[in-house]
Amino acid sequence: MTLLETKTAQWYQVEEIHEWENVQRRLEALGILEGTRVQVLNQKRNGSTIIRVRGTRWALGKEIAGGIEVKEYHEQ
Repeated sequence: MTLLETKTAQWYQVEEIHEWENVQRRLEALGILEGTRVQVLNQKRNGSTIIRVRGTRWALGKEIAGGIEVKEYHEQ
């Protein structure tokens, strides 16, 4: 599933990022890379998604959020 298909207040783990190389580098600089845990805080009607990554909130546009594949994260 992508970040666009997630539920608010849930934790997810980034599985794969399907974006242009320059976008991938920017996401890495923000701490968003494969294996990273993210919490979905809000999803706007326009498709933007607000997430929490390592204590920082980020807003991602619809196209970028749609290119980030995640899976549900369950603490073990």
